[in-house]
Amino acid sequence: MEAVYAESQIHEKPEKILKDIFLRDEYGNGNKEFIRTLFLETISQTDECDKLIDGYLKNWEFNRIALLDKLILRMAITEMIFINDTPPKVVISEAIEIAKEYSTDESSSFVNGILDTVYKHSKLKKSKQVKAG
Repeated sequence: MEAVYAESQIHEKPEKILKDIFLRDEYGNGNKEFIRTLFLETISQTDECDKLIDGYLKNWEFNRIALLDKLILRMAITEMIFINDTPPKVVISEAIEIAKEYSTDESSSFVNGILDTVYKHSKLKKSKQVKAG
């Protein structure tokens, strides 16, 4: 989360941001690799994630979403759809906890609603692809 937030604010090169993050805290090699993968993939999938988020908004405008909520959603959607290493329900649960800790009182239910919808639609899309194939 720190790396994604830093990138959104200072627009440094991703590897410099990661280096700074890794210098501040101790991480095992497995965690470092996961953080690197999630961070770089989140950055590369920003436009795709934003389209998904915007497509599932009801009675809300994308540009009114709090920055932290956007970043949490982007990371969770990236992890669920583009990385696929963690069960989606675990990703959603972690995103809700991050929203509770770092964002507004309403953020956790907002994040839950968007991610649940993204998950259900992606699951439906995958089942249709399996049936078609």
